[in-house]
This record gives sequence, C-alpha cells and structure tokens, in this order.
Amino acid sequence: MLERISSKLGDVVRSLQGKSHLTEKNIQDAVAEIKIALLEADVNLRVVRRFVNRTIQDATGEAVLRSVSPTQQFVKVVHDRMVSLLGDERQDLQLKGPDTVSVILMVGLQGSGKTTTASKLAYRLKAEGRRPMLIAADLVRPAAVDQLTVLGEGIGVPVFSVVGADNPVKVVKAGLKQAKIDQINTVIVDTSGRLQVDEQLMKELATIRDTCDPVETLLVADAMTGQNAVDIAKAFEEQIGLSGIILSKFDSDTRGGAALSLKTITGKPVKFIGVGEKPEDLDAFVPDRMASRILGMGDVVGLVEKAQEQFDEAEALELQQKMSQATMTLDDYLDQIRKVRKMGSMKSLLDMMPGMAGKVDEDQLDESQLKYEEAILLSMTPVERQNHRIIGPPRRKRIARGSGTSVFQVNKLIKNFDKMRSMMKKVSKNRKLQARMMQQFGGMG
Repeated sequence: MLERISSKLGDVVRSLQGKSHLTEKNIQDAVAEIKIALLEADVNLRVVRRFVNRTIQDATGEAVLRSVSPTQQFVKVVHDRMVSLLGDERQDLQLKGPDTVSVILMVGLQGSGKTTTASKLAYRLKAEGRRPMLIAADLVRPAAVDQLTVLGEGIGVPVFSVVGADNPVKVVKAGLKQAKIDQINTVIVDTSGRLQVDEQLMKELATIRDTCDPVETLLVADAMTGQNAVDIAKAFEEQIGLSGIILSKFDSDTRGGAALSLKTITGKPVKFIGVGEKPEDLDAFVPDRMASRILGMGDVVGLVEKAQEQFDEAEALELQQKMSQATMTLDDYLDQIRKVRKMGSMKSLLDMMPGMAGKVDEDQLDESQLKYEEAILLSMTPVERQNHRIIGPPRRKRIARGSGTSVFQVNKLIKNFDKMRSMMKKVSKNRKLQARMMQQFGGMG
C-alpha cells in the first residue's frame, strides 16, 4: 500500500543522507521533490500547499540547519508534518458502556465495500468483548441482505433482517427492538449505497440516522478513488454528518491521496483501513505509524501487535524451549504457518518492517508457497508430523499425491525444516550470534 509515494519520499531522504550539513537550497530542493510526490499521489492541492509551507518554515530553522545530524532532523520535521496531515492522534470509536446499546451507522456509495466492512467491524468489536449485531437495511442492492447474512454467519455475529421488507426505516426500528431483547450492546446498521447527489435517498438516510440516533456515523470510502473519496466525504458530512471515515481497499492504494487529504479537508478522522478480504483485515488507523510507513521507517509496533494477537506468551516460551533443544515438530511448524498467515499477506508484513516498504515486488513473493506447505503437512498423519524421520520414499509419494504436489516439494519441505531446526538450536545457544542478528535487524531502520 502507498508504494508510490513511499518510494518517492524514500528517494528524497536518501539524497540527503551523507551530507555533513544542510543548506536552505538543499531543503528547498528536497521539499520541491516532496511536493511533486504528493501531487502525483493525488493529494489535494490545498493540502499540499499547506504541507509544503509549514515544512519549509520548520526545516529552515536553526535547529535543523545547525544540527549534528541535519538529515535526521529534516526527516523528523517531514514526519511530524505528515502526522499532522493524517490527523495527529488515533481516534477510537466513541461507544457507550457495555450495558447500553451503541449504534454505528454505516454509509457510503455503491461499490465502496460497505457491507463487507460492516462485517469486519462487527468481527473486530466481538474480539474486543462487545456483543455486536448487524442490521441489514440495504434493501436496494440485489442480494445485499443475503450477503450480510452469510458474512454474519461466518464470524458468528447475528444479522437482523425482515423478509420482503421495502422500508429500511422500519427494518432499523424492528432491529433495535430485537437488540434490546437479545441484550446486544453494539448495533451496526448497513444501509444501501447511494450517490451523494441523490436527494431522495439522502433524505431517507437522514431519517434512518434520526431513527437510530447513532453514536458513530462512519463513511466507507474506496481508498483507490483518491480525490473522489474526499469529495464524497465532504458531501456526506454536509448532508448527513459524519463522526469518522473507514478507507476500504487500502491495501490496493499505491497513491495515498485520500488518506493524506481527508482529515485536512473534511475535519473528520480516518478511524479504520481495510487491508484485505478476510474478516480480521480491518486495522485501526494510527497517524504516526502511517507516517512512519510512508517515509520507509516501517511500523514495528503494529507488527508486534499483530504478532501478539496470534502468539500466546506461554506457547511462545514452549516453542522457544523446543527450538533450543531441537525438538520442534512439523505439528509446531504447521501451527506457526497458520498463525503467520492470519497476520496478513507477506507483502503487508514486509511493508511494516523498517526499510522494507516497496523494496520487494509482489512477483518476488510466492504467497502460494505457504499454502503448498500447509497442504503437504495436512496430508501427513499426526504420527508423521510428530516424527518426520519415519517419512520414507513410499510415504513421501503418498503425501505428494494427497496434497496435489510433487515428491520434490515434499523432500524440499522436510529438508528445509531440518536445516531450520538445526539453525535455531545454534542461535538459541549462541549469545553473540543472537546479539549480532538483533544488531543487524536494528540497523535496518
């Protein structure tokens, strides 16, 4: 995501590295390059001008020009300005207590990914301990109710709908009554997609808003539409009133114009970003972390948080012990593969590592390799996964047939697993090697 602007800004920073001091001309040239990068990323012109003027003002001060490390000081100025542009601080949902119903109204254009995003938000809130329910109030798009029902079943969240209904306001009223009966504390209302210029439908949406009295009215905007997303947000804010924005399809947005313009132009914060198709692929939008990623500094905190969601501390200690004793099994390896895949795509994880954003092309990342390895491991018996030494040629042929792979691929997996196990044992017992590896990882930033 945001590869294009991240690559451009990374080039600007690298062009300044190695300079013992910065002159006003150096800064002017660097800011001019940043301005071009922002405009190419489809950032609003007014936002670009404000960003450039304030960056020059901050960067030409004595603190930067006379600094011992002027390049780092300049990067910090650009980073701080970027954070301000994105919204300064993370904005959480303003939900009521667990014993009161909080209503979240989802609005947006047709095709923005609103229904899918509603289910992702329900999944996230359920994981946080809330008791969510989805109301299917999109009665315009064919099969919208069915889609939400299927998505709700997949994440274990109830979906309220009325068969044959043609009045979304009545559906919402009935849904709110049912929520109280079922002791639901968070209701997410999925409305029909509409054009912001459609006066009749916007009035209907205003009626739904007045009926359910939402604590949050969230616009779902397609990040890939750039400045159109900003214009859409302005229109919805003026006619309906928004509390925040969710940028869907953010993982496919290489430019970043919407994310960098929305807060300044609309005054409304981006609260979440859609980073994939799975239920868990909805991330909180944290301005300082996003600014770091755009500038190629990575998002180590975000990466750690993703890992913590999947890896239990006790399990990690047990695995560490197995690594040090070289007793890790293919069952353990299968478990790790599944957890890593739940964290997101390899590309999204690499983008969060310092210095790695945009460095690896998608063509170089063979995401299918993990799927093949998982298929091979699942074709083994539990006994074989516990002791891979018993897997001789006949078993390898059977595993290859069962997984739809080749004997060569089965051999490769077992060989690589053996190598990995030996290497981990050496690392766990060699403090100097551990320190050297950590030092190299730290140097990536």
